[in-house]
Amino acid sequence: MIVSVRSHSESETEKIAERTIRGFGRRNRTFFLYGDLGAGKTAFVRGLVQGIDSDPDEVSSPTFVLAQQYVGNTILHHVDLYRLTSKEVDEFEPQLLEMMSGEGVVAVEWADRLERPLSGVIHVRIEDDGGNDRTISIETTDEVDFESKPS
Repeated sequence: MIVSVRSHSESETEKIAERTIRGFGRRNRTFFLYGDLGAGKTAFVRGLVQGIDSDPDEVSSPTFVLAQQYVGNTILHHVDLYRLTSKEVDEFEPQLLEMMSGEGVVAVEWADRLERPLSGVIHVRIEDDGGNDRTISIETTDEVDFESKPS
């Protein structure tokens, strides 16, 4: 199933992500995020963090630290593969798989840098349509209630 939605601002992107995680039930989910620089991947993660009842103002791109963790009603691991070489991504993959097999949510920015596909993930593609407009496509094999309203 692929659901595409339009966002006209960063705050709308955050609300879409919050609605998405609430629709999936918040637990044991992995989101692979794709999009160009500045497309809104980190804004999407802020919405996921809001959806687990943690502070979205604490979210920043973990480009240099590689991974950050946010705690709310579950744990969210925020990973950024942007600056890694192919070899470094391969070396990091066991840690990523460990995060994915544990409790909580994993959000991976620049997931296209992974060499091989991983199953059971939710693919989020964010396309910059110019200005503040974005098309967000969410692909999953699970049923999800995208109509759940954020709090």
